[in-house]
Amino acid sequence: MEIQKTLNGTALTVAVEGRLDTTTSPQMEEELRNSIDGITDLVLDFGKLEYISSAGLRVLLAMQKIMNRQGKMTLKNVGDVVMEVFEVTGFVDILNIE
Repeated sequence: MEIQKTLNGTALTVAVEGRLDTTTSPQMEEELRNSIDGITDLVLDFGKLEYISSAGLRVLLAMQKIMNRQGKMTLKNVGDVVMEVFEVTGFVDILNIE
């Protein structure tokens, strides 16, 4: 998994490439937690995310809870495979997906 971060004032865009699973979720969570202090607009670009597991969903849920208190979180460029996981798990109702 590769993570690229772009900061623009209080807006942070995080592009994720590869797989967000049991192996890579701790890295993703650590990267996000270390980067969101003072961030009011978190955008996760999943254009190159190939797969997400329940461990990845847990990270997204944790970040959503934090961002609900300090701003908003948006997911962009979600592919069909990942979107299907969101639909089956009901995450489409929890996350802001564009």
